[in-house]
Amino acid sequence: MQAIINGVGSYIPKVTVKNEDFLGHQFHSDYHQIITEDPQSIIRKFEKITGISERRYVSEDLNNDDIACVAAERALQASTIDREKLDYIFVAHNYGNVAHGSNRSDFMPSIATRVKQRLGIRNNNCVAFDIIFGCPGWVEAMIQATIYIQSGQARNCLVIGSETLSRVVDHADRDSMIFADGAGACVLSATTNETKGVLGHASQTFSFEEADFLYNAKSFGTQKNEHDRFIKMQGRKIYEFALNYVPSAMKLALEKSGVELSDLKKVLLHQANEKMDEAIIQRFYGLYEQETPKEVMPMSIHLLGNSSVATVPTLLDLILQGKLEGHDIQPGDCVMMASVGAGMNINAIVYRF
Repeated sequence: MQAIINGVGSYIPKVTVKNEDFLGHQFHSDYHQIITEDPQSIIRKFEKITGISERRYVSEDLNNDDIACVAAERALQASTIDREKLDYIFVAHNYGNVAHGSNRSDFMPSIATRVKQRLGIRNNNCVAFDIIFGCPGWVEAMIQATIYIQSGQARNCLVIGSETLSRVVDHADRDSMIFADGAGACVLSATTNETKGVLGHASQTFSFEEADFLYNAKSFGTQKNEHDRFIKMQGRKIYEFALNYVPSAMKLALEKSGVELSDLKKVLLHQANEKMDEAIIQRFYGLYEQETPKEVMPMSIHLLGNSSVATVPTLLDLILQGKLEGHDIQPGDCVMMASVGAGMNINAIVYRF
């Protein structure tokens, strides 16, 4: 059996937050170390490095399970299957539900269970569970669903990536400008057609020295509740790690797939940092002593920011809907989807449409 995409959907939040909206923030470089540099200069440098000019946040009335459900419903409607025929529902996220203003994660019941309930699925043999794998969580959920299908344990899986990072960012930290919210989903179904679907994949976890490159900690500034924790990262270490290890993992996935480099039409990288992604793709093609083809790497980070597990599926949905100018995917095209994030985890999939 091969696993093919049988419907894609996404939810892009309505609230747009532009870089200039951060002009009134008092940034800190570390605990209580105020940055005296002009905020306009900080934001200008930030945009030059990350490529982000705006990002999307969920409205106050929505939670993570809400937007996950919207993306799932759209993917199911775009598919050819009855939702009662789903064997598994995977939801990749990292913070569960975080209600507006609370900063507390709610994982009980799981997001996947909540989504299944709200989709109205009565089939008790449809198993729903969450995957916590950092930003590569959705790609990893796709890999897990593929393994279930290829082993004959499932025929239809719903794979969702959803996150509301805007509720776990420290507004005294410059890195808060990177993160955003969003949700993407797809239905994977079994087929006996060996010429399309997921052709190869690779996953890796680096934890011996890298486990704390992304972590949770107190605010750099003052905070209302001493117990609140916010997402933090060692940006330089993550950048160097990604450049050193992501290209080789992508190469491994390509080798497993049997697809030639020249047959890759698009590479959908996790939208973490524009400069970092550009360096990763150059190093990947450099492993083959090839120049990076123009238009091979579509980007959405400039408008949507880094929505963690949602960046790859929302990017895929935008392209398939014809909403990303200059990019399309045609039948027969081979596409790689790859990600890197907390863990530190890396993964990649090669897929033929």
